[in-house]
Amino acid sequence: MTISALALNRATLARQLLLERSAGGVEDAVRRVVALQAQQPASPYVALWNRVAGFGPDDLDAVVGGFRVVKSTLMRITLHAVHVDDYRSFRAAVEPTVRGARLRDPRFRASGLTEADAAALLPELLSLAEQPCGAAELGEWLAGRAGVDGALARPAWRMLRQWAPLWHAPVAGVPWAFPAGGRQAFVAADGRCRPDLGDPAEAAAGLRVLIRRYLAGFGPASVADMAQFGLVQKGRVRDALRELGSEVEELAGPGGEVLYDVPGAPRPGAEVPAPPRLMAMWDSVLLAYADRGRVLPPEYRKHVTRVNGDVLPTLLVDGYVAGVWRVTPDGEGIEAGAFRPLPEGAWEELAGEARGLLRMLGERDVAAYRRYDHWWVKGVPVVEARVLA
Repeated sequence: MTISALALNRATLARQLLLERSAGGVEDAVRRVVALQAQQPASPYVALWNRVAGFGPDDLDAVVGGFRVVKSTLMRITLHAVHVDDYRSFRAAVEPTVRGARLRDPRFRASGLTEADAAALLPELLSLAEQPCGAAELGEWLAGRAGVDGALARPAWRMLRQWAPLWHAPVAGVPWAFPAGGRQAFVAADGRCRPDLGDPAEAAAGLRVLIRRYLAGFGPASVADMAQFGLVQKGRVRDALRELGSEVEELAGPGGEVLYDVPGAPRPGAEVPAPPRLMAMWDSVLLAYADRGRVLPPEYRKHVTRVNGDVLPTLLVDGYVAGVWRVTPDGEGIEAGAFRPLPEGAWEELAGEARGLLRMLGERDVAAYRRYDHWWVKGVPVVEARVLA
């Protein structure tokens, strides 16, 4: 079977709950979409608002506060919010990548610490973090416990905490459950959720789980796509696919490339309409593939993914990125800038989405993305801009 580029787009949108908002709860939605990019605290809320009917910020607060959805360093060595039942497998899957990128980083080695030192320090760190601890407090513990010079302790602590099985702890009094910057707090992952970070067999088993879940939530996909999503070696992906056997099936992509999928997963036809959406910063659908053209046209990529890695909030029109958005400086509306002319009907639908999103943001902090407005000041090449709400 061969699948077209447009049908791939529609499969992604269906599985990511972007063709139709889910009537289920937040926990179900998080599991279905696999993982939510979470380096910007408001983004999981915006992502779920786009995907869950009737979503309100309190819905995510409840499951985050009860550690049913947890935030940690996972795929691509970036912060993701995932369901607690998925954490162990996902963390095990990316262990070789995270270990290499953090414990072998020159900034960690400059402190004089080694991988063996990290393993020896880990039990004490997790014991200290049985209750939520501030980042500064744990950083001071590392400096004193390991005798690390102050100037070298901060980057070494950042590397260690991203490798260790730590969750970000929600903090009272902040709009989006987690603060930005240095006020972060951490708590040890629940004991049943901690993988054996030195066990290759658990890493391999975790990758098989992650690949099945990735294909269900983002597929069909190539080996390169799967490797990109987890930032894992293609050889590990191929090994996992061989082990999965009949649990995955093959089909041909638009250019004849081999794609993989889980049997029975939704593949709506290319003719299915895709409603407009106002996507979160760093939304997963923009980052989950080696070929981002599935959702983000190549000619717009540099406008959306900026030189420092910021991925701007985007307009999704007919299933593809068509522009960017921000809350207006006065906080009274949402300004949308289109990269191409849009039909009037699309603008009307975007206006309806904008009214709902602005209400949701206004419940907490309408200026959630304000610090990124400098990209607009520096210029985003739009052909038309409108204030939608």
